[in-house]
Amino acid sequence: MNLFNVYPLNNITITKALGSYVWDDKGTQYLDMYGGHAVISIGHTHPHWVKRIEHQLHKIAFYSNSIIIPIQQELADKLGKVSGKEDYQLFLCNSGAEANENALKLASFHNGKKKIVAFSKSFHGRTSLAVAATDNPSIVAPVNQTENVIFLPFNDEQALEECFSNHGHEISSVIIEGIQGVGGIVAANTSFLQLIRSLCDQYNAVYIADSVQCGYGRTGQFFAHDITGVNADIYSMAKGMGNGYPIGGILIAPHIQAKFGLLGTTFGGNHLACAAALGVLEIIEEQDLLSNALNIGNYLLNELKAIPQLENVRGRGLMIGFDVPESLKDLKKTLLNNFHVFTGEAKPNVIRLLPSLALTKEQADAFLAALKQAIILIQGE
Repeated sequence: MNLFNVYPLNNITITKALGSYVWDDKGTQYLDMYGGHAVISIGHTHPHWVKRIEHQLHKIAFYSNSIIIPIQQELADKLGKVSGKEDYQLFLCNSGAEANENALKLASFHNGKKKIVAFSKSFHGRTSLAVAATDNPSIVAPVNQTENVIFLPFNDEQALEECFSNHGHEISSVIIEGIQGVGGIVAANTSFLQLIRSLCDQYNAVYIADSVQCGYGRTGQFFAHDITGVNADIYSMAKGMGNGYPIGGILIAPHIQAKFGLLGTTFGGNHLACAAALGVLEIIEEQDLLSNALNIGNYLLNELKAIPQLENVRGRGLMIGFDVPESLKDLKKTLLNNFHVFTGEAKPNVIRLLPSLALTKEQADAFLAALKQAIILIQGE
């Protein structure tokens, strides 16, 4: 049987990982500045995280949500404390797409409306409703197409106000990333997010803060949206939540009421997933990784801005992007193949950095040195 060939693959087989490093089957060490799409929040195979999972595995790995699972409440308590959203409610699932799917559905249940406002270059997942709210027609199958999603220009306050003025009575929710990831590390303006909050209040719509990639401490705040000083109604989470163990969830404001059967999942909130997620939060808290993300991120941003060949360096914390001119179009490939550094990209010409929140200054310096050498190598060819 062949694997279904949907991923363009680098000819590398990773067999070991620790902290911000991974090793291939030939023993070559790589610096990981991408963390598998922002998944690795506390570092690969962190010893405490491993022990958390091992300890739980020896007791019980899974049972359904038809019984009391105390570790779910333990996770909710810790998540409330670390995120500062202690009055919110937690629903656990398995992925970012599933989190956004449930957020959009819950919003519609809550206010009985159908229309969703999403934005240009958004990415919210590949499941049915999440992909319909994603601005990439190439991954939206005909069966996913719906007239219930309104796409607006990102950060365009006038367009947003006009949309609510014309369709406010139909709008169920607004879904927005605090910083667009796949869209190229583009931050939502604080005033734009505050306007969303105001309009949602005015028109009884639900403000959904997609925090799948830009949340969980990546920007130096727990959620990228926290910079606004206002709260969303629902926050979606995944990627960094389990440090590689599949888990997702939504935080739900107290005014949105639950009832039996409203949402459901087989594997969401299983014992092992909760153990992994607790290990992540405990390390984030004990090692003050939010502060580290902000400090190392600021250092990287300043150093990157001083490299003249790079364009439009931007981001917050350890969610950083910069544009690469045509003359350096092979920079990502050169970093990987010649200097053994993993980075990410966004089409057409953006390099994305999403390393572990525990990245050290020494590792940041090693990346910067490799980056400068790669630029010299390309320009000398």
